[in-house]
Amino acid sequence: MAPKQIHLNFFEMACKGAHMGLGMWKNPGDMQPQKDSIEYYTWMAKLAEKGKITGIFFADIYGVEDSFPGQFDAQFRSGANCAQMDPIVFVSAMAAVTKSPFLLARTYSTLDHATKGRVAWNVVTSYSNSSAKANGLDKITPHDKRYEKAHEYIDLCYALWEGSWEDGAEVFDHETGIAYDPSKVHNITYIGNHHKTAAISAAHPSPQRTPVIFQAGQSTAGKAFSALNAEAIFVGGSKPSDTAGYVKQIRAAAAANGRDPNHIKVFPQITPILGRTMEEAQAKYDKYRAMADWRGGLAKISNYLNVDLSAYPPDEEFDVKSIGKSDNAIHAMINTVKAQAESVVVTPRLLGEKMAFCGFGPMPVGTPEMVADVFEDWATNADIDGFNIASLNPIMMLAENMNAPMFGKIQWVWYSAVQPYMKNPRGSKMAAGTRSGRRNSGRPTPLYDDN
Repeated sequence: MAPKQIHLNFFEMACKGAHMGLGMWKNPGDMQPQKDSIEYYTWMAKLAEKGKITGIFFADIYGVEDSFPGQFDAQFRSGANCAQMDPIVFVSAMAAVTKSPFLLARTYSTLDHATKGRVAWNVVTSYSNSSAKANGLDKITPHDKRYEKAHEYIDLCYALWEGSWEDGAEVFDHETGIAYDPSKVHNITYIGNHHKTAAISAAHPSPQRTPVIFQAGQSTAGKAFSALNAEAIFVGGSKPSDTAGYVKQIRAAAAANGRDPNHIKVFPQITPILGRTMEEAQAKYDKYRAMADWRGGLAKISNYLNVDLSAYPPDEEFDVKSIGKSDNAIHAMINTVKAQAESVVVTPRLLGEKMAFCGFGPMPVGTPEMVADVFEDWATNADIDGFNIASLNPIMMLAENMNAPMFGKIQWVWYSAVQPYMKNPRGSKMAAGTRSGRRNSGRPTPLYDDN
């Protein structure tokens, strides 16, 4: 069997701070103070091209971490997720559920035109009361209800992208004097329990029509949504055995939906620390770890778990079994924390340190050959398709490595000439108001009235 081609993504957030390596702003040369400039993001895009990186994956949140006493202060003192900006201005992916499906469909069609078919949508259901209040709600929508709304939301977007304009609607025929053929442009009428519209899709079909769909759900509802819609999935796990079962489940669920299970690309997080020697890499690791702000990490993970960890003695064992799965918590993070207790004594300080030091994903430390072995182990034993690369010193560490001779070496150790991930063509031509096929065929095809 030919080796699997591995895809690598940068993992970032459009904030003037850090979402992974908390406290790394203290490191000389750290680029967090530049993260509110267009130059930073265009530089990062050029760096990604140079390193043959498949994509740039942007996390995005609304609100702040203020559910518990002292949490807000710890967040801002550490610079965790602070000074948040809208990534849609800089890049091509964001959590945009606050827009109506009609407006979001137009936004992504526009981005897809502007990027010549290189846009992706990370579909996220918000989890915090802070984000709900920031958008005019009293509290977050219950967990499974959020996914119920998300199914309608994305189906309505599909209808607008795939069913409103037929191929060939744009003609600009000088002989007939017709710019667009109105017989090939159709009204979409959708009436759901949570969303409805009666409109023609505002934008004409973009190169992809539908952007690449990224998703990260690991709850029962989240997995069902991914198996139906996702083309790429961001997953957790600190070692291959943590993730292999999930990958097997999601591929089987995709097949049950009539999809090719290999059309779903699975990406765990990884934070490689490279050195020309093991000693050099270890010195980098020790330097970065000493800068990690565990209190900022504690505030962040408290929000994810919906548990005020600061209320517990920092160095005493914390009973992870006491964590319940609430509506305003990330279920995947709860599972990850409980898995930690199987091998180590979990304390609040440990959780804060882990969260501040790029979370719970793998952090291989060593030479390019040593790190490449870790990549290969994951690809072979977890059946993943690539990694979202989290950086301790946002992107600067990657730049240092790419500009060094060893990164040219590791590019070819990891993978050979990775090309941008291109989706399969759409299944068949769109009929009037009806999606008779969809890219990565096999997903259910609901009908929409064409009035």
